[in-house]
Amino acid sequence: MKAVIVGWLIALLAIVANAEETVEDAARIARKLVDSSVDHIGTMATIFPEDHESLAGQPFSLQEYYASCHSNGSLTLLFMPISRHSQNILHSSTHSASISIWSEHPAASRARVALVGNVTVFANLEDTPERDLIQSCYLETHPDAKWWIPGPREPHIAYWARFDIHNIYFVGGFGGLHYIGYIPPSLYADAGSAEMSLAGRLQVQLDG
Repeated sequence: MKAVIVGWLIALLAIVANAEETVEDAARIARKLVDSSVDHIGTMATIFPEDHESLAGQPFSLQEYYASCHSNGSLTLLFMPISRHSQNILHSSTHSASISIWSEHPAASRARVALVGNVTVFANLEDTPERDLIQSCYLETHPDAKWWIPGPREPHIAYWARFDIHNIYFVGGFGGLHYIGYIPPSLYADAGSAEMSLAGRLQVQLDG
């Protein structure tokens, strides 16, 4: 069994080493995939808290709407405490989550990326950094969200939140042509400068 595992690892390393896509290519593709997604919907994954009555420590995933509003690649979320994901995040000491995003027409041969990070929730609406720009960016991406954005009109309590990325895993596709592996966050952040589009996102600089 160990020999088989070692054989697979060697084969995988050979594929990555001989891939025509570089990690720089992968960063640009991944960033464009996230920023230019038609629906700006991904699959978020969180973990049930340890005090959950029946699913403690178990994974949970469901679609999540996002907007790519930050020049460094951080994502804007509409955070509703009523949602299961929000509850899991709030019960996490690191407010951690993962968001996976794929090509418009998903296939094993097409690119997909998993973003791992933590969520900063701005519970006080007035303290939301660049609030007006964030709201404009999000509504440009998801116009139907006008009915439940943070403020006095929402049917449920809602806050703005920022998903900051600290780990990126990319799969370019099958075979030896595509890059498969981790992308340094700094490389991913820098890759966005060439892909920015005013139609799809705003260049909102993060404080600090």
